[in-house]
This record gives sequence, C-alpha cells and structure tokens, in this order.
Amino acid sequence: MGEKIYKTMRGAGAWNIALGVVLLVVGIVSGVLMIVSGAKLLSDKSKILF
Repeated sequence: MGEKIYKTMRGAGAWNIALGVVLLVVGIVSGVLMIVSGAKLLSDKSKILF
C-alpha cells in the first residue's frame, strides 16, 4: 500500500515539474513576442494617417 502511494506522489511530482517548465517557456516566448510586436507598432507609428 505504501509503495503505491509513493509511486502516485512521484508521478504527480514529475507531471508538476514538466508542466511548470512548459508554462515557463510559453510565458517567456509570449512575453518576447509581445515586446517585439509593441516595438514594431511604435516604430510604424509615424506611418499611420487618420
């Protein structure tokens, strides 16, 4: 019984670490893309006419 609980906890911990790494990478990539698109908008600001 104790070994089954240990294996379950180990599996849950591994999934948590893997999900944390994936979310960290997605967050960094989306932040960089937002900064790049914002810089592009700022640089093209003078080309917009209303």
